[in-house]
Amino acid sequence: MNLKPENIELQNKIMEGVKKALKKLVIASAEKNEKLVIADKDGNVLHVPAKDLLKTFSDTEKI
Repeated sequence: MNLKPENIELQNKIMEGVKKALKKLVIASAEKNEKLVIADKDGNVLHVPAKDLLKTFSDTEKI
């Protein structure tokens, strides 16, 4: 399936927004020492401390 250039650009903007929102959520949860519920690659549900998830973001990513 070929996407039009404007659709690719929109898709990229949406993905950037999702990444930004996810990082904000993880940071806010880490500050409150909360856990977040995620799924691993096999679909298993995991309760993970937000501080552990925060370590998965690269330092070069900005909010």
